[in-house]
Amino acid sequence: MKILNEATLSLSLSLSLSLKESWTKMVKQISLFWLIFVFSSITFSHARSLSLTLQPHAPKSFNPKNIQAAKSCPYTLVIKTSCTSTTYTRDKISLAFGDSYGNEVYMKRLDDPSSGTFERCSTDTFQINGPCVYDICYLYMLRTGYDGWKPESVKIYGPNTKTVKFNYNKFLPNGVWYGFNVCVRASLSTAIM
Repeated sequence: MKILNEATLSLSLSLSLSLKESWTKMVKQISLFWLIFVFSSITFSHARSLSLTLQPHAPKSFNPKNIQAAKSCPYTLVIKTSCTSTTYTRDKISLAFGDSYGNEVYMKRLDDPSSGTFERCSTDTFQINGPCVYDICYLYMLRTGYDGWKPESVKIYGPNTKTVKFNYNKFLPNGVWYGFNVCVRASLSTAIM
């Protein structure tokens, strides 16, 4: 009987160690998975390409600044018009983008109805100069007119900022600044650093 109890105890200890090893291994795997998840979340949260789930909106108040900066930087804007937009537009299209430090580029009028700008399914590229902006975090567009226009996306390249892409894919309302603002206040971001 003593041999049976020792065998049972040995089997019980063996199972207990086996379960403990399995449990430890599972905890390590979960910890590794969690670490990878947190790291990738932090990494992707610093990426500058905006998520498709963000929706453009009309801000409560927005007045673009016509800043005359001592230093000017070149920007390339690539604006893609949706294939479900109107055939063409004669509407006035304005654009403003900037960073959380108050630097802003404002274009009073991008369109040129005589050149076929913003036709359905087209991609238009603009070379502009404006105040130097760091880490673009907002973009608003204004359409004034009666034709209507549906931008699919706006991509901005600049010397002091990562390339950003704002996905609209919605008709711009008439006479309202409409777009995205994912800025974090400059004071908060400097306090964190």
